[in-house]
Amino acid sequence: MADRDGIQEGKNFYLDQKSDNKSFHVKGMEHCDWGMKHRLSRIFNPESGRTVMLAFDHGYIMGATSGLERLDIAVPPLAEHADVLMATRGALRSCISPTFDKAVALRVSGGSTVLQDDMSLEYFMVNMQESLRMDAACIAIQTYIGSKNEAQTLRNLNEAVNQGNQYGIPVLGVVGVGKEMERTSKFFLTAVRTVAEMGAHIVKTYYCDDFEKIVAACPVPIVVAGGKKIPEKDALELAYNAISKGAAGVDMGRNVFQAEDPVAMIQAIRKVVHEGKTGEEAYKFYMETKKS
Repeated sequence: MADRDGIQEGKNFYLDQKSDNKSFHVKGMEHCDWGMKHRLSRIFNPESGRTVMLAFDHGYIMGATSGLERLDIAVPPLAEHADVLMATRGALRSCISPTFDKAVALRVSGGSTVLQDDMSLEYFMVNMQESLRMDAACIAIQTYIGSKNEAQTLRNLNEAVNQGNQYGIPVLGVVGVGKEMERTSKFFLTAVRTVAEMGAHIVKTYYCDDFEKIVAACPVPIVVAGGKKIPEKDALELAYNAISKGAAGVDMGRNVFQAEDPVAMIQAIRKVVHEGKTGEEAYKFYMETKKS
């Protein structure tokens, strides 16, 4: 076992050399079976290799947040512009029409809410049979690296990966950041690599300094979380920076739902992710498209 005191910080990330995917468009997934690849191809566009996820799973931990008070009203106008709907089973069953032919990233972990001082204690709550009934393209498990509940959340992740591999369902490992955890490139290098090495097929994390190193050190696709609401121009610049430095997609919720024009915002995000537009170009599109 490695001696923690003897660990040397990584230096050579070979940023000038891209991963060599010879047979499949999703990073690190060349050797998966057909069913797993089929689901991954629903998540990541085969032409761009990227994805736009629409997250509206906030209620499982935050309650009725602004913009998401009525899922049945907020989500349908946006669904056609998303590649993936990230939600809980309760939200999908009760509020979202099954006529939307979109990939589903099903939230399957839970356990704490904002009413608790520490939100890092989560469990694997939704079994694989239920995920299959929900037609999940992948399942999402929260991890809290560096928290006192780190081992529990990594156990959840490993159990999900074990079952996911058995049934051909990819696992999206979500890097959570509690108030006691640092948000540095050093932290994310450790957290992202840990989640990937535990077997996650996709890692969701936050954008940070030296992001290109984090992408290079991660053997599977990284999707960047939008996080808290920021001005639309800044959110589009965040998306551009993440994509330009190697992210395979973005997963935005509040920066879409709480935008002045949510439909124009998600369309602008697609311009960045799938069409290679800059943040400035996407913002110009947003301003021209949004309702006055």
